[in-house]
Amino acid sequence: MAKLIEEAIERAARFRKLNLLITETFDLAREQATSAAEKKQNVFPLVVKDCFTLKGVRTTCASKMLANYVPSYTATVVQRLIDAGGCVVGKSNQDEFCMGTSSSQSYFGPVKSPWTLATTEKSARLEDNWVIPGGSSGGSAVAVACGIARIALGSDTGGSTRNPAAFCGVVGLKPSYGLLSRHGLIPLTNSLDCPAIFARSVDDINFAIGLMVGRDAKDSTTVDAKRESVSMQTEKPLKGLVVGLPKEYRTADLSPECWDAWNKVAGILESSGCQLKHVSLPHTEYSIVCYHIIGECDVASNMARYDGVEYGFCSPEDRSTHERYAASRSEALNEVVRRRILAGNYFLLREHYDEYFGQALRVRRLIAEDFARLFRPEQFGISSTEKVDILLTPVASSTAPLRADFERDDDGYTRERSDDYFTQPANMAGVPAISVPVTTAANGLPVAVQLVGDWMQDGQMLAVAKHIESIVKFSLPQFR
Repeated sequence: MAKLIEEAIERAARFRKLNLLITETFDLAREQATSAAEKKQNVFPLVVKDCFTLKGVRTTCASKMLANYVPSYTATVVQRLIDAGGCVVGKSNQDEFCMGTSSSQSYFGPVKSPWTLATTEKSARLEDNWVIPGGSSGGSAVAVACGIARIALGSDTGGSTRNPAAFCGVVGLKPSYGLLSRHGLIPLTNSLDCPAIFARSVDDINFAIGLMVGRDAKDSTTVDAKRESVSMQTEKPLKGLVVGLPKEYRTADLSPECWDAWNKVAGILESSGCQLKHVSLPHTEYSIVCYHIIGECDVASNMARYDGVEYGFCSPEDRSTHERYAASRSEALNEVVRRRILAGNYFLLREHYDEYFGQALRVRRLIAEDFARLFRPEQFGISSTEKVDILLTPVASSTAPLRADFERDDDGYTRERSDDYFTQPANMAGVPAISVPVTTAANGLPVAVQLVGDWMQDGQMLAVAKHIESIVKFSLPQFR
């Protein structure tokens, strides 16, 4: 068992060139392996996104503001994994305060995808034009892709786990909201944030879910979920399952390879006895705008605590308390974070509150109802014949871009919105969603599809994902 952890540590050291870890915790992993062995537990290497607290280990959120913050407690989901034999190899790199889809917006430098070493794109170079790993949980996705971790924790507010999972060719799950405790997850948007999981297989995702579920007295949003509903239901046949294909997800910027992968998997499910059904989620087009308004309002509120006085970076500016606050935040928070704080405060002004925030909340309810009408039509007086069990969609608009292509237009803002379009509606509705790699494109980069299930029906979704995985037999290359 100790050998397994030593191998993970060796890989972590070998792949330092990808900048996937902010803090290496090799000695801690060894101590945890020894402790687990004494309890006769099976150990597994674990990487934790650096927005989850780990007692005695700095937790930075990839920001100068928290560069030296060492928490006095461990996040619930992290502790539950450690208690079951998880050995934390390191805290993974990410976009600062989880804001971004490239994992390039980090105070500690960008994360680089190992697919830079495997793509047929001739201009790809680790030095200056790497393949984007996705974000904001890019470091955790890379850790799994490189074989450093069996399980890696990410967070998912609008696709921050499913996007890098798709770009890195691993499985990424955003569970139902309330299934996993958020205690110890430094918040971005409280009503959208979910602890999320990366692994190489659906079986490992299911394994991790089983270790972490359960009500937490420290998080009032957790629920007592029935294990038979949230664990993989392999005993149930797929025949007769209704799979919805939302027409709104066929966008103008969806690439041919992602369109082909979507159709390929739809064909696999139909051949397996599933019934395909074209459906509509009519408020999807408004979802991305609502997501940003709600998110930026929460950001403005949550980021108010970082004043450089109670904790966090403190500027030497001492002409006044107000100027010290302003200087600390200006020097320690990047442009993306500051811009979202500014927008959020604008939306929350008394004269704008209902026009923006209030209206976004009302539209969010309609977005959630779009999903509920498909999964539970009888609640809305709709015939049960209109019911679907699972939705199948793309995860991103194309394969992972190169850094130069990503930043060519408005520093990636357009591409970020384009990719978020496919993932953030599930966060708005609180329903589970999973990214499953299915093939590689002509450029040698992975292509994935997304499954979306009903709230607290994660198990059924995992079973479908497992079936897809068993048919496509996607495998990662040996990165060196």
